[in-house]
Amino acid sequence: MPKFGLSQSVRRKEDKRFLTGTGDYLDDNAPEGALHAMFFRSPVGHGRIAGLDVAAARAVPGVAAVYTAADLAGKLDNGMDFEVVPNRDGSKGASPRRPILAEDVVRYAGEAIAVVVAETRAAALDAIDAIACDFEDLPVHVETAVGGETIHPEAPGNLAYDWVFGDEAATDAAFAAAAHTTRLELVNNRVMGMSLEPRGAWAEWNGTRLHVAYSGQGVWMLKDELAKRFALPKADVRVTTPDVGGGFGIKTFNYPEYFAVAFAARELGRPVRWASGRGEAMLTDNGGRDHVTTAEAAFDKDLKLVAMRVNCVSNLGAYNSCFGQWIASDVALKVMPGVYDFQTAFVNVKGVYTNTTPVDAYRGAGRPESIYTIERLMDWSARQLGVDALELRRKSFIPRKSFPYRTVVGELYDVGDFERVLDRAVAEADLAGFAARKAASAAEGRLRGLGLCYYIESILGDDREGATIAFAEDGMVEIYAGTQSNGQGHETVFAQFLHERAGIPFDRIRYVQGDSDRIAWGGGTGGSRSVTLQGNAINQAADEVIAKFRPLAEEELEVARADLVFEEGAFRVAGTDRAVGLLELAGTARARGLTGLLVTETKYKVPGRSYPNGAHFAEVEVDPETGRVRVERYTVVDDFGFLVNPMLAEGQVHGGVAQGYGQAVAERVVYSPEGQLLSGSFMDYAMPRADDLPNIAFSTELVPSTANETGMKGCGEAGTVGALAAITNAALDALWPAGVRHVDMPLTPGRVWSWIDGARHAAE
Repeated sequence: MPKFGLSQSVRRKEDKRFLTGTGDYLDDNAPEGALHAMFFRSPVGHGRIAGLDVAAARAVPGVAAVYTAADLAGKLDNGMDFEVVPNRDGSKGASPRRPILAEDVVRYAGEAIAVVVAETRAAALDAIDAIACDFEDLPVHVETAVGGETIHPEAPGNLAYDWVFGDEAATDAAFAAAAHTTRLELVNNRVMGMSLEPRGAWAEWNGTRLHVAYSGQGVWMLKDELAKRFALPKADVRVTTPDVGGGFGIKTFNYPEYFAVAFAARELGRPVRWASGRGEAMLTDNGGRDHVTTAEAAFDKDLKLVAMRVNCVSNLGAYNSCFGQWIASDVALKVMPGVYDFQTAFVNVKGVYTNTTPVDAYRGAGRPESIYTIERLMDWSARQLGVDALELRRKSFIPRKSFPYRTVVGELYDVGDFERVLDRAVAEADLAGFAARKAASAAEGRLRGLGLCYYIESILGDDREGATIAFAEDGMVEIYAGTQSNGQGHETVFAQFLHERAGIPFDRIRYVQGDSDRIAWGGGTGGSRSVTLQGNAINQAADEVIAKFRPLAEEELEVARADLVFEEGAFRVAGTDRAVGLLELAGTARARGLTGLLVTETKYKVPGRSYPNGAHFAEVEVDPETGRVRVERYTVVDDFGFLVNPMLAEGQVHGGVAQGYGQAVAERVVYSPEGQLLSGSFMDYAMPRADDLPNIAFSTELVPSTANETGMKGCGEAGTVGALAAITNAALDALWPAGVRHVDMPLTPGRVWSWIDGARHAAE
């Protein structure tokens, strides 16, 4: 196997520039002399704009312009695109207009009303302070529930959609006939993405073409909507993305600021830049999760799961975001059955509007929500039925012999060996030693609990991806990729594919991403799709490169096709030492004007989804005097199929578990009844810290996927998908002897102490 080929823990190529401060981030490459944009935002949760006066702001020295919705009229379509889902009656979900700049009503604190463009940030801030805006207060609704004063006329009672899946009558009959049924109510708390690099964008207009650069997860969705909003041919819109300091889903979407900045650049004929501050990000970045769910399970006399019923209310915030309606409904449905063998289910999801920041995909995008629901339900059911939680799961695992397996929701799980993975996890987590560790904790006055989550997730997003391989004049070989790295290590992993397949030396490979002018098409990054889609696309392109160069190699070596073999980056005459390398052939092709050989483009379509899965065991200690929950041990055994770079996969799992821990134990977005964000700084919104987590033990039991040539399964979001239920189940296990019978995320000290105290008083 080549030195830096597949299945090798190659160190990241990109880290040298990141660690030496030479990364190229958005604020590093804004055009010199660009004007600074800042946004005047609504200070109220819901109100009618009674008066808006920007004259004083326009008079501030250094201010180039102040734009409101009135200034956009006739020049820019002041609305935004989004997807909607079908209602149970076949109609479409609500689609109220979402303006780029607020028109007559503001619907959440932080909504953009005006954009100031100035020579300096200081001048822009002064102008923001000079804007006068009066509001007529309107009723505020912030609860994740149907009802309250209507926010959009298109959604009476704030019901955005009423989506269903399954046969309700058959499910009701299955529950009526079941030997045992269980029911659990859960709150999946709202969280913030909080990428290290906040969002931002800059734009320039040369008189005919618009160029927008932004910190995002793919360039094509923004390119398409910019062309639509500005009524420009797509060829006249260029979108670029440099290095990105974290995405986690929140940078997938189009936001109002990008269009406002582009509008200002076109109007003024000068480059305009905007960079969100941390407080601004907390106020305006799309949130994640925010569901209230009731889940029910039905079991037969042998305690095998036979049916599920799920009713969920999903908070969309004040407006639809790009995929907000889809996340809690169709996307979450894909893994709703988990790893369990049953064929009867009914799911009802209601989306509601509230006077809060919009909600969309956040790491895992629907899969963490579904797995949290079913794995909390399975643990709760085991307690209600008086059986071991692991054994209850085993009774309902999809048997290995049943693959490929069509789930109750229609997904085709291609492969799986859940018993094997769980057995390995039991051994790695040393469950045999748990009783002794629990006794040791008790001796020190602490409560210790063990929690399991057996998760499954699905790679999502576009099932196609493009790849281009080009031999550059400087001797480098370039990979043009349609995905976008947000810190995952794409530059390294994709070089491994090309090195393995075509034998190109690792240090001669250059990675190109994030430029709609240089890359014809791509699906972007999200849904754990990148390595599977992009890696197989690179393999396909590499095979085409080899095939294209073969006739030239035959000519150079004066040999017939049958006698020519390709290995280790060179064509060789079988049985001899005569050979010519691809790089040498590329030089020959360039010298002879055979430019068609130097660039190869391909499009790859994945035959089917793959389904990463695995077992997470968490052990937590709870201090009953303070309510503090501390994770003491954490063990993961994953089935990611074929591993391209085991070290990077482990890093992805560690990061995902840390984000899952954050939601489970610390993070929660809180709004006041008036719609004010109360968790708008790191003083009020608790992010996980390095010393909050123990070493995360990571092992793999690999069952290669049959849904793609390489046998890969995605790994980018799996850590988060498994962590929520593992940690929360462990906390309930610890608190059960103290009389606590229900917990919800986040497990903050104050909440946990109140549960313990409440149970103590109830027992008196």
